[in-house]
Amino acid sequence: MSRGTSTSTKLPINNLQDLIAYAKAHPGEINYGSVGIGSSQHLAGEFFSQLTGVKITHVPYRNIGQYVPDLMSGQVPLGFQWFPNVSAALAARGAKALAVAGANRLDALPDVPTTKEAGLPQYVVSGWFALLVPKGTPAAIVTRLNDELKAAVTDPSVRSRFAQQGGETVYLPPDDAQKFTADEIVKYRDIIKKAGIPQIE
Repeated sequence: MSRGTSTSTKLPINNLQDLIAYAKAHPGEINYGSVGIGSSQHLAGEFFSQLTGVKITHVPYRNIGQYVPDLMSGQVPLGFQWFPNVSAALAARGAKALAVAGANRLDALPDVPTTKEAGLPQYVVSGWFALLVPKGTPAAIVTRLNDELKAAVTDPSVRSRFAQQGGETVYLPPDDAQKFTADEIVKYRDIIKKAGIPQIE
């Protein structure tokens, strides 16, 4: 599921480049919300900061329900959220979507550009789910599960439901899935180290 950059309508910006320019002119003054330290939203914000050189301030919440009112009021006017988390705020025009941080525009937000289209092609972040099995699972079982998963994610009705929620289904063969997961671990480990995010015991 692609993540998007959204802001409160209280901020005087209309696109991703406006956000970068405004953040550089107001270092540390823009707050962005997440559902906690080390959450995917937090890491997405840190990655954005690292790529653009802006200084933005992380504000962790316990849950998304606590954050959305502060987004709409402008108290914490920035977020790096999945579409379902901010769809109500967008519909109420209390927030605006600036860009989708994935390869494709979302069916749910057809007029919102991708980060590549918005001039920041390196900023690609997404939430994803995968079906995993214990190491040593017999190959025949892995193949059967993979075939069934492929049938599910390519089913038009399943794809349609994901699209309604701002997501897309992707099929990867086992070897490709393993490489994708390993690459994601390296990517986010690097973001965490650069940001100095402490390990939570």
